[in-house]
Amino acid sequence: HVQLVESGGGSVQAGGSLRLSCAASGNTGGATCMGWFRQAPGKEREVVATIYLYGPMTYYADSVRGRFAISHDRPKNTVYLQMNGLKPEDTSVYYCAAARGFRDPPRARDFFVWGQGTQVTVS
Repeated sequence: HVQLVESGGGSVQAGGSLRLSCAASGNTGGATCMGWFRQAPGKEREVVATIYLYGPMTYYADSVRGRFAISHDRPKNTVYLQMNGLKPEDTSVYYCAAARGFRDPPRARDFFVWGQGTQVTVS
């Protein structure tokens, strides 16, 4: 089965940038969409961005649109989340996930495999 491993988290000052990576390995299980979610302590998990792996379709939460960019490197089987103009409210654990099918807006329950998460802290 597919495994997802996130990396690239860290601590930055407000206005800074980070790039998260999500490397997929193993049988993809028919995944056609990858997404980034985040969850802060005491808050519900929320979708950040998703991307269809076989076409140009992307989705962004209103809170990150224009600041974040999701992309996919097919040869490397890796999805990226470029985060610019970071704000303290972006502080969270960021999770990568895979789904069969692209929806707008996405549904968390469609994502059948999740990474372990990477911490992003903005001060």
